[in-house]
Amino acid sequence: MDRQFFYKYAPVFLLAIAIIFQYNLFVTPEKLEQTHREILAEVAQVYITKSEFGNMKEQITDINKKLDKIYDTLISERSSDGIN
Repeated sequence: MDRQFFYKYAPVFLLAIAIIFQYNLFVTPEKLEQTHREILAEVAQVYITKSEFGNMKEQITDINKKLDKIYDTLISERSSDGIN
C-alpha cells in the first residue's frame, strides 16, 4: 500500500474514529465495572435472594398451619355448642 491510498481514505478513517469516540461505541473497563455495580444494586433492591425466599415460604407455611388450627378450633367449638 502506498501513501496515496492513505491520503485518499484518511478522512474516512478519521470520521470513523470520531464517530466511535463521539457515540462511545467501545466501553472502558472502569465504565463497565461501574455499570455492573449499578445493575447489581438495582437488582438487590428489587429482588430477594433464594434463601430469603425459602425463609418466607417457611413462614407462609407456618401461618397456614396456624390458620388451619384456628379454623379447626372454631369448628369444634361451634360443634360442641350445638350450633350448625
